[in-house]
Amino acid sequence: MRIAFALLVIVAAFAAARDWRDREVTQPPGVLVSAEPLQRDVTAAPIRVHDYTLTPRARFRLTARVLAGERYRFALASDLMPRDLALGWGVMSDSSVIEQLAISQSDRFYFWKSRSASLPAPVEQIIASSANMHLIAASAGVANAIDRARVGQVIELEGLLVDVAMAKGGELRTSLTRTDSGAGACEIVYVENFVIH
Repeated sequence: MRIAFALLVIVAAFAAARDWRDREVTQPPGVLVSAEPLQRDVTAAPIRVHDYTLTPRARFRLTARVLAGERYRFALASDLMPRDLALGWGVMSDSSVIEQLAISQSDRFYFWKSRSASLPAPVEQIIASSANMHLIAASAGVANAIDRARVGQVIELEGLLVDVAMAKGGELRTSLTRTDSGAGACEIVYVENFVIH
């Protein structure tokens, strides 16, 4: 009985510490990030990571506000991409817009819906100013920085948009545009540099 209680206390303490580490950062109203993501075509050799082959499609740089973050342990390719971040720029970096939306992540998707009868911005702007990104860390330091990112923080990342081929067959393809939504609209980013501002 005492051992079970001690384990329960340890689990509760771990959960409380994780909640504290992941607490949201509040920001004042106004656009925090006005610049859109930068992308340019690239020709580069495939990159091997674990049992995966990454095919670079474009060089990618982004400054954005973290809208949501989800960790994955058992999802497809979770050993390669253990954390997704939903990121926003333009209108989707503005607290006065974000506070009117319910934002969540699940099953490698990012979802948003209005908290009222009307949207705080045109749907096309919301779609074009936010994205769910599957992040592949190029180093242990980058992996640690990605894991520490909190909702509300402004981050900057740089790397490559990549397609992922799995050793056991199958492929995940990155989005190459910010105006898509739904299945296949997520960016897969091989992150070479990640900074929390």
